[in-house]
Amino acid sequence: MGQPALCSIVSTDSPLPATAPWIVLKFGGTSVSTAARWATIRALAHGRRAEGARVLVVVSALSGITDLLKAASQEDDVGARLVIAEQIEARHVELAHCLELPQSAQWRTHMDALRHIVQMETAPADLIPWQASVMAHGELLSSAMGADWLHAAWLDARSVLRASDQPNQSERMQRFSALLETQPDPRAAVELAGLGEILITQGFIARDVHGGTVLLGRGGSDTSAAHFGALLRAARVEIWTDVAGMFSANPRLVPDARLLRRLDYEEAQEIATTGAKVLHARCLAPLRGPRVPLWIKDTERPQLAGTEIGAEAVEASPSIKALSMRKGITLVSMESIGMWQQVGFLADVFAQFKRHGLSVDLIGSAETNVTVSLDSSENLLDSDALATLAADLAQVCRVKVIAPCAAITLVGRGMRGMLHRLQALLAELGGQRVHLISQSSNNLNLTFVTDESAADALLGRMHDLLLQSGALRADDGSIFGPSWRALYAAPMADTGSPWWRAQRVSLLRSAEQGTPKYVYHLPTIRERASALRGMSAVDRWYYALKANSHSAVLRELARAGFGLECVSPGELAEASAVAPETPRLFTPNFAPRDDYAAAFDAGALVCVDSLFPLQKWGDLLAGREIGLRVDLGVGVGHHEKVRTGGSGSKFGLPLADLPAFLAGARRIGARITLLHAHLGSGVLDAAHWAGVYVQLASLAEHVGTLRALDVGGGLGLPQREGEWPLDLAALDAALWDVKRAYPQFELWMEPGRYLVAEAGVLLARVTQVKDKDAYHYLGIDAGMHSLLRPALYGAHHRMVNLSRIDAAADSLYQVVGPICESGDVLGTDRRMPAGEEGDVILIEHAGAYGAVMASEYNRRGLPAQEILE
Repeated sequence: MGQPALCSIVSTDSPLPATAPWIVLKFGGTSVSTAARWATIRALAHGRRAEGARVLVVVSALSGITDLLKAASQEDDVGARLVIAEQIEARHVELAHCLELPQSAQWRTHMDALRHIVQMETAPADLIPWQASVMAHGELLSSAMGADWLHAAWLDARSVLRASDQPNQSERMQRFSALLETQPDPRAAVELAGLGEILITQGFIARDVHGGTVLLGRGGSDTSAAHFGALLRAARVEIWTDVAGMFSANPRLVPDARLLRRLDYEEAQEIATTGAKVLHARCLAPLRGPRVPLWIKDTERPQLAGTEIGAEAVEASPSIKALSMRKGITLVSMESIGMWQQVGFLADVFAQFKRHGLSVDLIGSAETNVTVSLDSSENLLDSDALATLAADLAQVCRVKVIAPCAAITLVGRGMRGMLHRLQALLAELGGQRVHLISQSSNNLNLTFVTDESAADALLGRMHDLLLQSGALRADDGSIFGPSWRALYAAPMADTGSPWWRAQRVSLLRSAEQGTPKYVYHLPTIRERASALRGMSAVDRWYYALKANSHSAVLRELARAGFGLECVSPGELAEASAVAPETPRLFTPNFAPRDDYAAAFDAGALVCVDSLFPLQKWGDLLAGREIGLRVDLGVGVGHHEKVRTGGSGSKFGLPLADLPAFLAGARRIGARITLLHAHLGSGVLDAAHWAGVYVQLASLAEHVGTLRALDVGGGLGLPQREGEWPLDLAALDAALWDVKRAYPQFELWMEPGRYLVAEAGVLLARVTQVKDKDAYHYLGIDAGMHSLLRPALYGAHHRMVNLSRIDAAADSLYQVVGPICESGDVLGTDRRMPAGEEGDVILIEHAGAYGAVMASEYNRRGLPAQEILE
């Protein structure tokens, strides 16, 4: 190694021994752009030194500086280059002023060198090396300024890091996307230790075999830090950036993406390679051999846990860890009738890609077609390069270029074993233009290539589906942390502890009298009812009685001013018996004629959702006031079986049939006074109901006799850690935005689960525990006969061992019931304390669609029900 330039080191600590470990700290562009961030860097560096480690700080250029340098390197006019150099100097002068650095600070030496080099005239043969030298100055400037501020030794990275010769790379790729030698120099740690205890150097730059400057590509500072970490056999490498770590999706597009607490090298490599920008794809390879851990942390919030990447795989059930995305993908489709079993065809095709210096990413093949993807981040692609490649390929096959595309990749160990959980996701992709599907040979990823224009919205929907299906097991706290929204958005209002914690003793006492048992907390129902009644935009509320028809619940909601929405004569009878003066709304589906007649006799407003009743039972509907439920063409909700709109749903009148329905109603003298739509359940987006409201209002002018618009229910509740609750204030405001335009109509809503789910818990007792291969089963006396929602549509219910509420949750269980069905699983991969026979298990959010859906299947009795005042 060459002798690096140094500045003085100031340290009041006792000298470190020669055997002291190294910690490498890397800081990106946003982390070195303000004085406040440099104060954090100094605190971190000196904190690691205080722990007894030598510290090597690796820095990027100030944010935006590399782009300015690139512009200068591509500018032919010297005067224009100097203008850019002045802009760069002004940025650094401003920061130096904030850091109170003296005028003689050494960063100015590098600024003078940049000003000199941009004035140079270059021959064509020297252009590429000259451009690399210009672009290297961003890191030279920031690291020199950091050395002044930290009082650290300044190290020229080019004296240590050397690029390897890549014969298949073009000169431009070798200079601007260089690959570093991976063999560490055993002398490096000793030599660098002799320079000081806190050193600072540059990311992104290295030297080639001839001593010239080369660059490591975008994100190359991560690679520099990793190679330094390997070189020094560091205790760890810490990547400090503007987010807390790797997430299960791009958090800028998917706010509910979960922090990934721990990953092994292979999974982290796949996530980085397939699109995660927080970590450069090349930075993990050098760390694997010496098994150096890598941490990703947030410079602005150093207290956050971040992501830890190491050699050991986390012991957990198979799970998709992340959904990553790359844009700017180009597909090259090559077709030849004579390709089938033609010896050498693929060799001829790929020889052209090699000749053009293009790296192929994904490959898909058929009998007469081979399609490959080219990633613009790994290739210097432009229209001329593609046109030349296509012309050469046309000599052996027909060529079609498809662009722009995006590659969306599911990453997780044991991918093939999780395909059965992707049913809903594949159904979502069925409505997209999917050009290529590729499953990796290492069983770590599955990639779908779609149109780039659809990718952003598709990413969020796919992430939601993975959470809902359990393919992405966000509840396993050993791997997944909070959502990005929970970490970075405005804090949620503190909802306090759930009601059952204060009632733990009475619940345990109740369980002694027999389980399984539902327990309902009436004060919680009152709170939810009061919150909804506080929404001034809604004129009338109906409670969906099918969610929970317990008489005490119905009386409570009737007293709170809610009408009762019923779907059967039995529910109508219950409503009449419990609250005879309460308005009733009847919204059946495919019910027999007698049900409609009973509803009219009971004085309910009856909703119709098909042409059949008008066509066949005109005498029953003639002269009546009725409601009409329409299908707006799309369904929403957390599972396909709770989506009640769209062509695949049995609910609602198709809009194409609306003219015929209106004509039929006029013919028999029926008056349509209510227009109704309900598209699904479990919705947490406050804008949803305003959208339904607008669509119904736009249809109202075709009806002419309307008094009210009913936008349905389906108000969601957070089911998993990190989910954001429905914002009722935002919902009220969104509804008012529409109501002001249509004041002539009353607005109705009909929630069910939102009012009662949190108020109910299901108590069960542990019957047995069993280990079977890699699975640990916890059996309880409540099964799918007691709580059907998990088996019916994959619903998630939080579970706690009420008997051991304060014990460590160190066991990962499949929670199952006593029913002789493989589907009798109430919870998968639940972390709880080790359970024993007789322990009381509490299942949350069981107040809705619990007891009302229970059965005596296997001749097991119905669960008991109890009310807490």
